[in-house]
Amino acid sequence: MRIAVDAMGGDFGSSPLVQGALQALKERDFALVLVGDEQVIAPLIPAECKQKVEIVHCTDFITMEEGATSALKRKESSIYLAIEMLKNKQIDAVVSAGHSGATMSLATLKIGRLKGVSRPAICTLMPRIDAQKSLVVDAGANVDCKPENLFEFGIMGHEYATAILNYPKARIGLLANGEEECKGNEMTKAAFDLLKKHPSFIGNIEGNNIFDANVEVIVCDGFVGNVVLKTSEGVADSIIFLLKKYIKSSPIGIFGALFMKNVFKKLKKQIDYAEYGGAPLLGVDGNVIICHGKSNAKAMKNAVFQAILAVENNVNDKILSALEKYKI
Repeated sequence: MRIAVDAMGGDFGSSPLVQGALQALKERDFALVLVGDEQVIAPLIPAECKQKVEIVHCTDFITMEEGATSALKRKESSIYLAIEMLKNKQIDAVVSAGHSGATMSLATLKIGRLKGVSRPAICTLMPRIDAQKSLVVDAGANVDCKPENLFEFGIMGHEYATAILNYPKARIGLLANGEEECKGNEMTKAAFDLLKKHPSFIGNIEGNNIFDANVEVIVCDGFVGNVVLKTSEGVADSIIFLLKKYIKSSPIGIFGALFMKNVFKKLKKQIDYAEYGGAPLLGVDGNVIICHGKSNAKAMKNAVFQAILAVENNVNDKILSALEKYKI
């Protein structure tokens, strides 16, 4: 198995991306392809790993400030070369912490969509109170959607939850402003009618259901999904900040924290995005994992693991079968 990592696009440079990919290489057997500036990347690879690592040299990369469409013309950029290799079947998956818009645009236009998919979607993992994970689809790829797009998101998310997260009976919920069937806007009401044909669809859900373990797959458009994602990250950071502030504000709090250290450690692990790695881009004819721009080494390692699981479990074949079975 060959996994390519765009080693140039992250907010913190190549070092954490390469370190995370190498950590994954120590735990799993695969061939690692690092795409980027060899002068930057090569010194980061220890001698014992060099035989399992290939560097595809390029000096150009898409910065976060650039428009996504500029990537289509930058044929020597790191993400363009990585996607081109995936298109040509030279690798099995691409992992990138670079410009997410550029990655999505290139993957959609260069590799193409799966049959039956009108729009690819980002599928992001969210923590639940039972220590498991739920999926939000779409988390930012499509801000303007049609009902049939939401239907496809539900199908793709269900197959991913079943194949990768090992949920034998993954439930699909449609995110709305109330649980009643009459709630929602015109788009979600129409999507509700389409999703009814899937036996795992449980109806409308509200925002709190993302975390309460009542549903595994949350369907929404990319505008709502991205707001949910960023809000959740902000709430998690605020909780950690306030806990630290209140603990330090009194000697009793500091003393009590010594006994609660393991509890705080578990809490931080549960809400840390690095534990989930990246978000798969579902619906393209290849395995693409999109990571947070601020990804550290742990996040990149876990993103590589997600890519490996996607390849091993033939997620795209399962999505194709499900779309054919429930086609509208």
